[in-house]
Amino acid sequence: MKNAYDVLEERGFVDQATDAAGLRQLLRKPATCYIGFDPTARSLHVGHLVTIMSLAHMQRSSHRPIALVGGGTGMVGDPSGKTEMRQMLSRDDIDINALHLKRQLGQFLDFGDGLALLLNNADWLLPLKYIEFLRDIGCHFSVNRMLAAESYRARLETGLNFIEFNYMLLQAYDFLYLFDHFDCRIQMGGSDQWGNIVAGVDLVRRVRQQTVYGVTFPLITTASGEKMGKTAKGAVWLDGNLTSPYEYYQYWMNTDDRDVGRFLAFFTFLPMEEIGQVQGLKGEALNAAKTVLAFEATTVTHGEKAARSAQAESSRIFGVREVPADLLPSSAVGRTALSEAEGLGAGVSTTIISASRLRQGIPAFELFAEVRLCASKGAARRLIQQGGGYVNGGRLQGVDEGITMAHLRGGQILLRAGKKNYHKIQVDEEKI
Repeated sequence: MKNAYDVLEERGFVDQATDAAGLRQLLRKPATCYIGFDPTARSLHVGHLVTIMSLAHMQRSSHRPIALVGGGTGMVGDPSGKTEMRQMLSRDDIDINALHLKRQLGQFLDFGDGLALLLNNADWLLPLKYIEFLRDIGCHFSVNRMLAAESYRARLETGLNFIEFNYMLLQAYDFLYLFDHFDCRIQMGGSDQWGNIVAGVDLVRRVRQQTVYGVTFPLITTASGEKMGKTAKGAVWLDGNLTSPYEYYQYWMNTDDRDVGRFLAFFTFLPMEEIGQVQGLKGEALNAAKTVLAFEATTVTHGEKAARSAQAESSRIFGVREVPADLLPSSAVGRTALSEAEGLGAGVSTTIISASRLRQGIPAFELFAEVRLCASKGAARRLIQQGGGYVNGGRLQGVDEGITMAHLRGGQILLRAGKKNYHKIQVDEEKI
């Protein structure tokens, strides 16, 4: 079996490591690693996927991952990557969020028979006696070194309060606690956590005279420079009640051509030998690879049944993008779903609209009536006012909302009235 460190490195996960050679040696045998997730919301989002997938890869390599919900550190707030103090949440809000995150992480990791652990640092941080903590733990931290850390240095001009200044100590103490109680020797996290992770490695060395390791992952941005998981509608949530499996599937279908290979490596479990085939693909072949990415990524997050349903719905509306037989052969399940959905796209009516009209913007209620999704402009107004009008899967917010060139997705716009009535708007490429 390939070393887990090599798996992560090959797929692009590794940004920095405290001791790559030592870590690779440690991972020749089963080891325990952890990543912390602060419960600032009731769902994780696509921006968390790199860290979640790294834990899943570790488990697939026979290591034991710990998903640590920060019920305790969440009461302080991590200043890393923030220009201002995070909003303080109540204990009740944090506890509710923590329960949601525990259930959600169970979609990615197998917690049966101790194969992975789900812990909450509130269990050991909240009972701490503050003076004893400062004497036993605080004495190992240099204020000068803490201020030199990127997470603190970036905040000095805008203001860093004392409660946030304690965050590094608490996260480092998490590593010490997990080392003592679970023999955890690896902490992983995003690149903005480097200073906190190194502090934990140093604390274990000072207090226990033991070597532990840290690994960080790069901040993932799209080829256009946008932060991963952000759209015009907001965050792409992993909770199917906040971002439906169909919307989630479409998010991946809209991946920039330049990101397809990279995202297949990060967000699916397909072998790298097959992902390498994506390099150099163009046109329909690259669109087919996006279909594989969307299906596989949706399967990982929502399960195969939801992915098949999203795939079928997308195929019914937009038509089938067939995957060539020699492209990503191990994704047979994805291709099976494609073949089952074949032909569903034929029944969606299409209207060609001039680019000049779309540049000016067409009121939604007028367009719905024009393409006969509604019997009249009045009926279209009522439909949209009642929340039954959609564009590209997003609910229209007002009857006069303009449909413009900005709504084009792959040269077309998808209108929907109610649950099942669809109509496609296309623009002749020569007119765009």
